[in-house]
Amino acid sequence: MCGTDSPASINKSSLPSANGNDTRSPTCSADHVLNLEQGDPAVFESYWRKMGDRCTMVISGSQLMSYISDFTNICWFMEPEFEEAVRRLHRVVGNAVVDDRYIVVGTGSTQLYQAALYALTSPGGPEPVSVVSAAPYYSSYPDETDYLCSRLYKWAGDAYEFDKNGTGPYIEVVNSPNNPDGTLREAVVKNRGDEGKLIHDLAYYWPQYTPIIRPADHDIMTFTFSKSTGHAGSRIGWAVVKDKEIARKMSKFIEMCTLGVSKDSQQRAAKIMGVLCDGYQNCKSANKSDDLFFEHTRQIMAERWERLRQVVERNQVFCLPNYPKQYCLFSGELIEPYPGFAWLEAKEEEIDSQKVLRGSIKVQGRTGRRFGVAEKYVRISLLSNEEVFKEFLERLSTIKSMTSNGH
Repeated sequence: MCGTDSPASINKSSLPSANGNDTRSPTCSADHVLNLEQGDPAVFESYWRKMGDRCTMVISGSQLMSYISDFTNICWFMEPEFEEAVRRLHRVVGNAVVDDRYIVVGTGSTQLYQAALYALTSPGGPEPVSVVSAAPYYSSYPDETDYLCSRLYKWAGDAYEFDKNGTGPYIEVVNSPNNPDGTLREAVVKNRGDEGKLIHDLAYYWPQYTPIIRPADHDIMTFTFSKSTGHAGSRIGWAVVKDKEIARKMSKFIEMCTLGVSKDSQQRAAKIMGVLCDGYQNCKSANKSDDLFFEHTRQIMAERWERLRQVVERNQVFCLPNYPKQYCLFSGELIEPYPGFAWLEAKEEEIDSQKVLRGSIKVQGRTGRRFGVAEKYVRISLLSNEEVFKEFLERLSTIKSMTSNGH
């Protein structure tokens, strides 16, 4: 879901080298378009490079050959080590209740979104169930919802509009922190009795992006490895589910789609999450935080937001949301959110911000129209590597004024 910003096209100059080493060196020349539309988390590479071989694992040719991981588990293709690592990570961070809950593994949170929709609507009724989310909503929700042309569910748009005008059963997707604007959210649709069901997309509910204000405890909560640790290429996500039958239906959907999830990816994810958690366990005795993932990555995000705000305030062309400080249970401090995306708003009306950025400084963002709001908004990823981010700021600083024709 919001953790998966699938690129429509891939810049081959930014791909890893053939030997498997991640050596991205995207071109930042003046005539090159900076693609900051997707949320590819290259920003975290610096931390994992510093970890050296701590996350290295060897899988022999005779290992992990069976489809089956544990037939006694509802999610029978989930590796026990992966489930244990997920539960441990949430307990360390304190961002979700996992005791007495079911874990379902998926090939990224996008697959889990489809699985949740299926589980909440099957065997189906006379009409498809309406699926809504409050605007600005994650731009891929409409396409992901309607892609299969299912008779079980259909995209019905902005939850605020549905609350006023909609009727019948519905599913509301609550994205918190929200992609694109970084705000913490609650359900919007009110007073519908038992007609409504909720999916909570918590891809960014991690300490590098936002204060952890409480352990989330909802019926269906989806998370993704790509935004929690930055390992988007492993294609792993998971759901924390209260109801056994819903977890069973979600697992069945994944079984029918892909006959499970890669064991190799699950084992790698378990190893990485284990190293991350070990760091916090060891720091209590060593009294040092140099190697702690969330502290390291939060500092990167804080510095990027400070630099971005300085540029935006100087050129007076865009404005950015202001986020109040909140008490974070994880850090024990009052801290400010540092979302993975900048939600830029043009100060002048009737401006297409995406076209302005593309036309004037060759920066590709994602237009507000994709998120159900006006085109004066544009979303920019802050998750690129440092070279790209620095070039973005330099180009953004050259914008002085805008008109409706994009010049």
